[in-house]
Amino acid sequence: MKAILIRQLADKQQSVSVEELDSSELGEGDVTVRVSYSTLNYKDALAITGKGPVVRKFPMVPGIDFAGVVVSSDSPSFKTGDEVLANGWGMGETSWGGLAQLVRVPGSYLLKMPAGLSAREAMSIGTAGYTAMLCVFALEDNGVLPGSGEILVTGANGGVGSYATSLLSARGFNVCASTGRPEHEARLKKLGAASIIPREQLASPGRPLGKERWSGVIDSVGSHTLANACGSTRYGGVVAACGMAQGLDFPGSVAPFILRAVKLVGVDSVYAPTALRQRAWQALAKVPAQVHEQIGTEVDLSGVIETCHQLLAGQVTGRVLVNVNT
Repeated sequence: MKAILIRQLADKQQSVSVEELDSSELGEGDVTVRVSYSTLNYKDALAITGKGPVVRKFPMVPGIDFAGVVVSSDSPSFKTGDEVLANGWGMGETSWGGLAQLVRVPGSYLLKMPAGLSAREAMSIGTAGYTAMLCVFALEDNGVLPGSGEILVTGANGGVGSYATSLLSARGFNVCASTGRPEHEARLKKLGAASIIPREQLASPGRPLGKERWSGVIDSVGSHTLANACGSTRYGGVVAACGMAQGLDFPGSVAPFILRAVKLVGVDSVYAPTALRQRAWQALAKVPAQVHEQIGTEVDLSGVIETCHQLLAGQVTGRVLVNVNT
C-alpha cells in the first residue's frame, strides 16, 4: 500500500515522503478499511510540514479523516463491505491516519456512511465541514436562530469557514464573512455570505467592548480575532470557538461575558461523542451535492506535501480532497 509517512531524524527534524508500506505495519485496531478518500486540514498541514508539534509518535501516517470500505473486521458493529468514515480520535497524532490506501483502527472510531452520501462527498466535507456543523449546532442549541441577527464567520475562505458560511446561509442566517483575501469576495457570496469584512478589522488588538453587531460568531482563528469578535457580539449572543489559525492565545476581557451575557462555547471535533457525530453527519448528508463541489479541490498522494505548504501560506481556498488511489 502507498501512504504518506513522517519519520523523525536523529536531530529531531523530520522527513516526509510517499512510501510503499506492507499491510503488516498497520497500527492497532479491530477494523481494517481500504481508504477511498482522505482530506487535508490545517492540523494535517502542521504535521506534514513540521510547523507544529502535532505528531506524538514516529513513524506516523498523517491524516485526521478518511472514508472507505471495510475489508476485515473483528468488531461486532462493522462487517466486510460496510462503507465507513472517521474523523479525529488522535489519528495522525498518536495513531496512524487516513493518508494511506489502508488503515486499521478501533471500531469505535468509525461511523457508517450516512445514506445518500458518497465517500468522495464525505471527504469533501471532512473534519472542516463536520466541525462547521458542530458550530452551527452550538449556536442553535443556545438559542441563536435565523431571526436573531447577523452571524460573523471568521477565516471564511478556509475549510471550516467556507462550510460554516454555506451551512448558515442554507438555514436562513444572515452571514457576515471575514477574510484576508478580498479577491475571493465573489466566491464567498456564492457560498451565501450577505456581507464581507476584511480580516484586518478583527486581527489587531482592540477594545474590551466594541459596538454591538453580531448575534452569533463561528470563529476558527482565535487570538485577537476571537477577542474582538466577542467584544462586538450583541447582548446574549453566542460565540462558537473551534480553531487557532491566528494563535492559541485569547487576549480578551471578561467584559462581554459579564456586561452583555455573551456565551463563549468551545467546539471540539476530535473527541466529540459518537451521538453528536452521528447527528452532525446525518445533517451534512442532507446538504446538496453541489455545495461540496463548490468547496472542494482534489489532489493525489504525490501532491499532498506541496499542498500542505501552500495551505499554511494561505494559498489554498476551501477544502482539499485527497484521492489516495491515483
